[in-house]
Amino acid sequence: MTPRSGILSRLQSGSIIRIIQFLVGVVAIAGMFWLLQFSTNAICCGDYDGYYHIKWSRSLWEGMKTRKFPPEFSSLPLTTLNSKEYVDHHLLFHVMQIPFAEFRDPRKGAKVASIVFGSLALISCYWLLMYFRIRFVLVWLVGLMACSVPFLFRMNMAKAPPLAILYLVIAIWLFFKKKSWPLLPLALIFTWTYDLFVLLLMATVLWVLVIAWTERRFAWRPLLWVSLGCAAGLVINPYFPMNLRQLNEHLAIKLTVSGFDTKVGSEWYPYDSWEFFVNSAVACVAMVVGYIAFEPWERRRAHYPLFFLLFSTALMIMMARWKRIAEYWPPFAVMFAAFAVQPWLLGLRAYLTRLPADVLDELQPYFDQIKEKESKWREWTMIIGAAVVALALGTVLFFNLWAATEEIATSEPHDHFEKGAAWMRANIPPGQLVFNTDWDDFPRLYYFDPTHNYVSGLDPSYLFEKNQQLSRLYDRITLGQQDDPGPLIRDRFGARYVFSDNMHHDFFEKARLSGWFDIVYEDTDCTIMYIRDEPVAPLDELGLPDEP
Repeated sequence: MTPRSGILSRLQSGSIIRIIQFLVGVVAIAGMFWLLQFSTNAICCGDYDGYYHIKWSRSLWEGMKTRKFPPEFSSLPLTTLNSKEYVDHHLLFHVMQIPFAEFRDPRKGAKVASIVFGSLALISCYWLLMYFRIRFVLVWLVGLMACSVPFLFRMNMAKAPPLAILYLVIAIWLFFKKKSWPLLPLALIFTWTYDLFVLLLMATVLWVLVIAWTERRFAWRPLLWVSLGCAAGLVINPYFPMNLRQLNEHLAIKLTVSGFDTKVGSEWYPYDSWEFFVNSAVACVAMVVGYIAFEPWERRRAHYPLFFLLFSTALMIMMARWKRIAEYWPPFAVMFAAFAVQPWLLGLRAYLTRLPADVLDELQPYFDQIKEKESKWREWTMIIGAAVVALALGTVLFFNLWAATEEIATSEPHDHFEKGAAWMRANIPPGQLVFNTDWDDFPRLYYFDPTHNYVSGLDPSYLFEKNQQLSRLYDRITLGQQDDPGPLIRDRFGARYVFSDNMHHDFFEKARLSGWFDIVYEDTDCTIMYIRDEPVAPLDELGLPDEP
């Protein structure tokens, strides 16, 4: 065998190993998301937003077929999502969901889409490590999969964040490869997909700072192309210019450093410190490892780890403020550790090489004698260490998967509210406004009964932005703080029917005492009431008039 054929043989062998490693990662990641997603029969999980997303994707397709794009959204007429002001800030995500929305059972389509998009997000992180030949990549694969319970949970929601991770990884690859102009179409697509394209802007600024530190120059091209792409995505948009107003409203409400003006989803509130660490222990440890291994004075080799240090640190700080950044920070924390440790694993940081040149010359014969023995010893030490780390991470992954599946399994079943919504479709004239006592019940109601309109949904800020007084009245009524709510619901909101889950005990008590409400439907999940023209004597719990 010639030396050339031997080299080719080794290259082919290495390529086969890498292909096998990649396929192992793909199967492991997809299998994990399949297991998590089908831990419940509902569209996963926690909140109900996935029901809105898949239903609206189907509506988009119907609109396309009738050459009406985008179609009218009229289900929340009292909010800034009314038919004249509605903005779909997930437009491209909804378009991507269309093939899945066309499943005979859209619920299953949403679940399959969630598996596909979630897997792509984590596979892209794994691919990036493989592309830059990070050592012991299978160990880092386990670290990515075990990085955080909230990450696993939130990646299974039928939402856009997995695509955001995919776009960010592609952008990082383009940064590292010094390819600037493709950032324009990437930023354009990101902006059409999800309004958190601001993360791409943040990542770009950080990359410019990295180049300024390591190369002593201003890398303006990435910043220019990303800015142009984001601007184009906002302007070349069927919802322009209303999308600019909505983006500004989102930033004004959600990026406040004080308390929110109205109640918002729990994802916009912080974790407590212990919960933060326990839920994301692997990501936290990865950050510590990265900080210890990183050496900023090695500017020529610091591009990649320095970027991940800055980006993952920024995301970690954001996650400490908002739970929803659990969708982003943990995998980037693991990648930070991987890139920071890589020079150590490659043996590039031999501290003895920092000794004076004359000392190194005297010690060189000794170095030559021990080099071969040290190399073998060091390699076996790293292999054993990697095996120990992999075992520890595998144990954490097992418990994280158990915790995530248990949490997902507690989601309300798919048929939650289905019977109540069916009653409304059959008994309430189409187009009427229904007063829903919980804004986060809207996605399921929209999925099961799109023939009616609702008072609040998707986010309470939409009602607050449109009419602050009405929003505060809505809060008082639904929290049971308002006496005689019937006439207010009828006259101020324009609704004669009230839909409520059965957890609003204070509201039910005020409704019972007021005498304005008739219960027209009731099951174990929900209650539907009709507001009378005139009140009657209130009923006690046995259905008897109260004593005067």
